[in-house]
Amino acid sequence: MSDAGPPRTWEPDLLGPGWERTTLDLGEDDEGPLVATVVRAVPGAGSAVSTGGTTATRPAVLYVHGFNDYFFQTHVARAWAARGYTFYALDLRRCGRSLLPGQTPHFTIDLAEYVTELTAAARLVRSELGHDRLVVLGHSTGGLTASLWAHSLRHADVVDALVLNSPWFDLNARWFHRVVATRMLDAAPIDPRTVIADGLSAYSFHLHVDHGGRWDYDQVLKPPAGSPVRAGWMRAVRRGQARLSRGLEITVPVLVCTAGASGPNTLDNPDLDAQDTVLDVTHIAARAPRLGPDVTLLQVAGGVHDLSLSAPTPRAVFTETVFAWLGVRLDGAVSDPAAAAAGPARST
Repeated sequence: MSDAGPPRTWEPDLLGPGWERTTLDLGEDDEGPLVATVVRAVPGAGSAVSTGGTTATRPAVLYVHGFNDYFFQTHVARAWAARGYTFYALDLRRCGRSLLPGQTPHFTIDLAEYVTELTAAARLVRSELGHDRLVVLGHSTGGLTASLWAHSLRHADVVDALVLNSPWFDLNARWFHRVVATRMLDAAPIDPRTVIADGLSAYSFHLHVDHGGRWDYDQVLKPPAGSPVRAGWMRAVRRGQARLSRGLEITVPVLVCTAGASGPNTLDNPDLDAQDTVLDVTHIAARAPRLGPDVTLLQVAGGVHDLSLSAPTPRAVFTETVFAWLGVRLDGAVSDPAAAAAGPARST
């Protein structure tokens, strides 16, 4: 990748002092201009994250969020930076910081649209900012999107490893909705922006400190009630999942991480804080081997849908095992026996 154009402008980010962002121009569509946003800690002594003086020895990491989400997990950035990785996050078009007035939040009719900003962000990190290795960290829908993108780049030297945090590989529903209803939706002459599902997500609601959770974030950018699910977006996701189910050819190492169990996405679920209540973890485990020839599966007991937002113990297992795996797969390090015992087993 080669860089071009005038020097890039970074401006203060909504995360506050020590954080900044830059905008990627994506042209426009029927709702107007399109942008994506890359966020990072301000480089140097005043950085919001500590690198421990080892930034030159480790890759950069690019975080890709899920549906009804944006990057706010500064503790994740600090954890990566403390181990020598340079952390960047991407808010996709119409999502989070990138949502412009008049746009439909999180809307797309084709997940391939995101190739533009993912590739632009990778070019920014690898060419403009000079990182020679890149790890992509994708959560939920972002994990599905990043997988399809990595497959499309399988003959290019862009991504060195893929870490997927509860990637959305299949619809968490009964067979009829996964198969018959999906086919009906795919064939029906329905307006792509038609809302087909709406209502409270107990998971999203429960995460925030205002509702008993551990985390504080902008509830406008990540509404506790969730975002409406629209027909065109669901068609795009189901087509992406169908493509994955036929088998991808991702040529770099992939770590697929899930919670240990799934459960109902209801406020009366006593294990709401210890299960993935958004996705079915058995679906993720079953489809993980279809990503490519080198896939490792990690299942974290007590984890929630975003494993990085789990209770302290499962969050630590997830974090430490990811770094142990990367140390082995990218740096050839000897794995920590404790982390290896708690973590991944090679998929077959």
